[in-house]
Amino acid sequence: MKTRAAVLTGYHTPFDVREIELDEPRAGEVLLKMTAAGLCHSDLHMVDGDNVVRFPIVGGHEAAGVVEQVGPGVTKVQPGDHVVCSFIPSCGICRYCSTGRQNLCNQGATILEGSMPDGTFRMHDPELGDIGAFCMLGAFSDYATVSELSCVKVDDWLPLDKAVLVGCGVPTGWGSAVNAGGVKPGDTVVIYGLGGVGMNAVQGAAHAGAKYVVCVDPVSFKREAAQEFGATHVFATAGEAAEAVKELTWGEGADQAICVVGVMTEEVITDAFAVIGKGSTVVVTGVANPANLTVHVSGSDMVFNQKTIKGTLFGSSNPQYDIVRMLRLYDAGQLKLDELITRRYTLDEINDGYQDLRDGKIIRGIIDYSK
Repeated sequence: MKTRAAVLTGYHTPFDVREIELDEPRAGEVLLKMTAAGLCHSDLHMVDGDNVVRFPIVGGHEAAGVVEQVGPGVTKVQPGDHVVCSFIPSCGICRYCSTGRQNLCNQGATILEGSMPDGTFRMHDPELGDIGAFCMLGAFSDYATVSELSCVKVDDWLPLDKAVLVGCGVPTGWGSAVNAGGVKPGDTVVIYGLGGVGMNAVQGAAHAGAKYVVCVDPVSFKREAAQEFGATHVFATAGEAAEAVKELTWGEGADQAICVVGVMTEEVITDAFAVIGKGSTVVVTGVANPANLTVHVSGSDMVFNQKTIKGTLFGSSNPQYDIVRMLRLYDAGQLKLDELITRRYTLDEINDGYQDLRDGKIIRGIIDYSK
């Protein structure tokens, strides 16, 4: 069949919205009609070269839609089911899934190639040849053929244009605080970056009972919005935040520092390492070009003050469980999703949406396929 999709053909080029060929689902695969796709900074990393991917590739890894067709052997979903896609598939049986680390599933090895686990592709173009699907999804397309391992069936009364956000940004941010950071009641947390991931780190820290949730972002409207999501203190600079933390904790330092800026830098991690106290943790969620070495801290400070720096993928969440759990929290009024969406775009407006993201005008934008 044919589908319209936003294709990247190289670094530092805009998305090209064009009609391409899409294969029917093979064994263990599902055809989805997309309802919504989130505009996440990770797709900009492909544009900017911070994610080393194979071109051409269809972007989009925060996806929600309705099952149109299933291939042989599919048991998880059936036509008509509403699903949110996890950008990391989970098989349930590999070393990592079987030890409770589904976010590290071995089936995710080809997400930057954009191929299925067997190395084959489902998107094609007479001019471009085989086209990858970012994170095995390619959500910037009217239709996509994906692995059933990427699908999480959700309650059909939930609005998919809101539920889409729990495919990446919400669990990544929430889990950075709650799972990787281990935020506990009474803790002091510092969060660097208030985009679509950082705002959910704020929600997670507040939900976990943090006494102080201190946020750093240069964009004023994001600082204002963060207070609606649970921030207790907001600052434009890391220096201002450090002074406040020193006063709030009587000089003890923060318990956690969560680094969720769009592009990670050495400066952010250094500031985070300095703001935490003894026995405390820096969580690094944001990424940079893998060639850039962004962690340079004092080994003596780390040892004598027993500090930890740790990375987290997908917020150390379990996609199959946590996506449903977070939507149940939303349904109960205990998790904000509607408020995260600053603006909706058509697929043809995707480059405008990413420019708005660069310019700091949105918390989360979505491609709304109903528009």
